[in-house]
Amino acid sequence: MLKIAVDAMGGDAGPQSIIEGAVHAANDFDLEIVLVGKEDLIKTELAKHRVVGGRLTVHHAGEVIEMSDEPVKSVVKRKDSSIVVAMDLAKRGEVQAVVSAGNTGAMVAAATLILGVLPGIKRPGIATLFPTIHGLTAVIDVGANLNPTAEQLFQYALMVEVFVRKIVRKVRPTIALLNVGEEESKGTEAIKETYRILRDSELNFIGNIEGRDIFSGRADCVICDGYVGNVALKVAESLFTLIMSLIKKELKTSMLSQLGALMCRPALTAIKKETNYEEVGGAPLLGANGNVIIAHGASSAYAFRSAIRTAADFVRHDINSDIVRRVGSHKTSEETKKGKSL
Repeated sequence: MLKIAVDAMGGDAGPQSIIEGAVHAANDFDLEIVLVGKEDLIKTELAKHRVVGGRLTVHHAGEVIEMSDEPVKSVVKRKDSSIVVAMDLAKRGEVQAVVSAGNTGAMVAAATLILGVLPGIKRPGIATLFPTIHGLTAVIDVGANLNPTAEQLFQYALMVEVFVRKIVRKVRPTIALLNVGEEESKGTEAIKETYRILRDSELNFIGNIEGRDIFSGRADCVICDGYVGNVALKVAESLFTLIMSLIKKELKTSMLSQLGALMCRPALTAIKKETNYEEVGGAPLLGANGNVIIAHGASSAYAFRSAIRTAADFVRHDINSDIVRRVGSHKTSEETKKGKSL
């Protein structure tokens, strides 16, 4: 049975929705879940629920890293925080994955400092799936690394290609670089250098795309720095919420529109499901030497259930082993090219 550590103290709403989501995940997916955090609070909340499948245990952690705390400093100083304790469990091999909706910077820092990075990887990146008219598109990075080098951006492309092949089931995913224009000459120096590296690589690179192209599904994988990616993610989430709210508002304006709403309910429900980030729930930190899933701070119980399912899928597909092989094979091919040119 897979064993997953869940930071019960992370998130905006406290442990209530996290524990409810963990209970549903244990029941629905037959998992063993370790709830990490303040034992008395967790047990009080856990007593409100019935676990009929899987297992839930509690591992005490006396401190909490708040959303406003400085990430690296908090990880170094608060050894008994729920994020650090959960990562320590993974480091010791007592759990196979860690899920948290807490401070994203602290999650990235804890994963990097405690678990380390995969062999050959410079910096980890957060990948998330965006709905498009042609299925799902993976975007990396959405918040881990605000100022990556061209080499790091290229490694993101290698890692996310593996992720999409394994999770989205695309045989040869297309890869694009998010930029302010499609021309090769546009963008920062790091972006222009990344373009040249991707162009000359064996990856299925289709060039630059603009923000509007993400949802058209032009590319299966979109590469960007964490600053741009995080802004794009938050805008997308709010836009989906706005669209659904406007549709609901307009459908209540008259009896005729309400009747139409009843007839359209199956289609509207399907659209909501396809565009709702809660269906995925969490984003993997690709490149970390472990299975780390970062959930949204405002995650509902359903979203957290989905995040735990994502963690289980990540472990079962053994994505990290494929990433190590992918990066290793690229290094070998690059070394061969250099040898031939000498």
